[in-house]
Amino acid sequence: MKSKNFLLGFAWVSLVVAFSACKKDGTKTTSDEVTTTVELSGDQAISDNTNADAEYILNEAAVNNNFAGNTPTGITSTMNVLGCSAVTVTPLQGFPKTIVIDFGSGTGCTPADGIVRSGKINVMLSDSLRKSGSVATMTFDNYYVGGFKKEGTITWTNTSQAGTKSWERQCTNGKITAPGGRFWLHSGTQDVVQTDGVSTPFNLLDDVFSTTGTATVTNSAGVSRTAEITSALEKKVICANIDKGSIKITGPNHYAIIDYGSGSCDNEATISIDGSNPITFLLR
Repeated sequence: MKSKNFLLGFAWVSLVVAFSACKKDGTKTTSDEVTTTVELSGDQAISDNTNADAEYILNEAAVNNNFAGNTPTGITSTMNVLGCSAVTVTPLQGFPKTIVIDFGSGTGCTPADGIVRSGKINVMLSDSLRKSGSVATMTFDNYYVGGFKKEGTITWTNTSQAGTKSWERQCTNGKITAPGGRFWLHSGTQDVVQTDGVSTPFNLLDDVFSTTGTATVTNSAGVSRTAEITSALEKKVICANIDKGSIKITGPNHYAIIDYGSGSCDNEATISIDGSNPITFLLR
C-alpha cells in the first residue's frame, strides 16, 4: 500500500464525457443516467475498498491483541497498519469484548501503508474473531481514511466450516463523504472467504480474500444503483487494491462494468458502459 487516496487518476467527469460522446441519441436523459451510473460506479469502488481496509484493520487488531482465537506459535507478520494507533480491549479476558482502535484526532496518523487515518473504530465482539458463529459489529467515530469520512455499521458474522474460513459482511447505513463534501450512501450483504493463508494464522501478509454478493449505492440526490459482483473480487493483503474480479452497476436503462483485472497487484481497473470499449482508471 503506497498511496494515500482511494481513487486517483482519471477524473470521473472525464469518463462521463468519454461515454456520453459514444451515445447516438443525444438526449439529456441518457446523458444524465450515464453520468450518474459512472459516478456511482466509482463511489461503489471506493466503498468496497474502505470495507476491505476496515476488515484488515480488525484482523490485525485481533492478532496483535490475542482475540483472534489462535495461540501464537511464532512471530506475527502484519502490514503494521496499527503502528501509530492506540488499541483498547475491554475486558482483557473473556467475551463479549469492546475494542476501540484510535488513530488520533486532527491530522491523524500515517502508518506503514502510507494511508492517513484519523478518528476511532469501535468494535463489539461476541467471541473469538475466527470462531464460527462469532459476531463483530463495527461502527465509526469521526473516522477518516485516505481523506474519506466513513460512517455506518458493518457486521461480520463468522460462517466458517471445517477447513474454510469465511464471514458474512453486512453493511447498513453506510455513508462515505469525499474530500470536498460530496457524499453517497451504501449498503449490502456480501460473503467473504479466505482463499489463502489459512494455515498461517499469524502471518497476515499471505492472506487472500474472495468476496461475492450485492450492494446498493445512492447519491446525495437519492438516486440509486444496484451493484452485483459478477466475478468474485479478490483482495490480497499485500496489494493496496482489489486485484481481481468484476462488478455490474445497473441503472434503469444502462449498466456499467468495473473490472479489476486478473490478479496483478496494481492500481488499475477498467470501466465500460453497456459493453462499450473499457476505459482504464487508476485506483488509490
